Amino acid sequence: MHALRLCFFGCLCSCSLSPDLPLQAPALADMEEPLDLRAEPDDEAQRQRLPFGSFSGVYVDDARDTLADKLDQPSQLRIAQVIENSPAAAAGLQPDDLLLEVKVGDAEPKPLGRASEWRQLELQTPPGTKVVLFVDRAGREARAELELVPRLRSAEREPAERFREEQRVGVVLRTATEVEARAANLGPGGGAVIVGLSHMSPWRAAGLRFGDLLTAVAGRTVAHPQDVLTALRDPDAESVGIDYLRHGTRQHVDAPLSQRNRDLTEITVPALLYYSSDRGSSEFSMLLGIVNYRSTAAAWRFRLLWFIGFGAGDTDRLLEVRQ
Repeated sequence: MHALRLCFFGCLCSCSLSPDLPLQAPALADMEEPLDLRAEPDDEAQRQRLPFGSFSGVYVDDARDTLADKLDQPSQLRIAQVIENSPAAAAGLQPDDLLLEVKVGDAEPKPLGRASEWRQLELQTPPGTKVVLFVDRAGREARAELELVPRLRSAEREPAERFREEQRVGVVLRTATEVEARAANLGPGGGAVIVGLSHMSPWRAAGLRFGDLLTAVAGRTVAHPQDVLTALRDPDAESVGIDYLRHGTRQHVDAPLSQRNRDLTEITVPALLYYSSDRGSSEFSMLLGIVNYRSTAAAWRFRLLWFIGFGAGDTDRLLEVRQ
């Protein structure tokens, strides 16, 4: 008898709890991404007319590998490339050196976390300035000193990237072009342009629009769209302060945050009751299936005693409107 009770309890648990739980939330069905914002602006001619700034011979990237790492771990720069015969090569810098701090002229050393910050340093620091880089090379700290020289041509254009956030805001962000970033006094790669918004996004209700360039979030400069995603991960935050640029005008808004809506999708009492709701369709049955009701947005069906049934559904035309 005891074994029978255990068997019944096991059946009850297995019937009531579905093992096929989703591993991640579904994509937002109401996300709006205008087609004219799918591609980045064609502003290459304008980019070529911008001042070239200084040149060091160092190209950096993010030392973290995955997006999860970039959201969870402190940012750190890695020297990705050292140009031959450049000031960086003469100073002894090597690829894969981790950039710890940078000292420009007589200023105090400071850490850099984003590639856009390094590019901003090159653009704003005049040629002839001494720059000291403190790096981690295979676990040992090293020091390299170089002198910036004039850049003779513009840097290569970086392709745009898109980032989706669908938990707190419902937004799609694009990396800003160099023209857009420098117009906002950010380094190339800095800033984040809104190119998609959920219809239910709290940012839409707060007045943010497609094409707005986010320059700071929660009081911190947006050196990359991932900085926005990081700021939105605080589960206790109910709003976030946003500085943005719209048509050349700087604006600020304290935008609220939301969260995923949840539905009760399934109730099961073995042999007595079953209820399920899944994206526009629902089913209800009870008493070993004696009573059964199914419905979608377009039709419904009711069955009693397995052989008495009723149903109705949409036709292929609208109702006639009497005038």
